[in-house]
Amino acid sequence: MGFLKGLLIRLASTALAFWLATFLIPGISLESNSATETVTTLLLVAVIFGVVNAVLQPIIKTVGCGFYLLTLGLIALVVNGLLFLLTSWIADQAGLPFSVDGFWPAAVLGALFVSIVTWILGAVLDRD
Repeated sequence: MGFLKGLLIRLASTALAFWLATFLIPGISLESNSATETVTTLLLVAVIFGVVNAVLQPIIKTVGCGFYLLTLGLIALVVNGLLFLLTSWIADQAGLPFSVDGFWPAAVLGALFVSIVTWILGAVLDRD
C-alpha cells in the first residue's frame, strides 16, 4: 500500500505543478472547456512526463555524463527543458489541450518550476 500511496502522491503533485505552471509561466497553456477535462488532461500530462523522465533521463545521463561533468550539471537545465518539450509534443499528438510555446523560456522555466514544486509537495505530503 505504501508504493501505491507514494505513486498517487507523486502523480497528484506533478499534476498540481503543471496546473500552477500554466498560470505562472508564460508560454505554457492548457485550453479546456470544463473542470473534468482540465483535471483529466493534467493527470495524463503528469503520467506522460513521468514516463518520459523515467525512460529517457537515465539514458541521457549515462550517454551524456561527460557533458554533465564539463558543465557542472548545468546541462541538466537544457535536458529537462527538452524533455518538457517532448512531453508537450506527445500530449499534442495524443490530442490533449496542453502546449508549450518553445524551448526558452517556457520549456526551461516550466521544467524547473515543475521540478521544484513536485519536490516541495513530495517532501510535505509523503510523510508516513
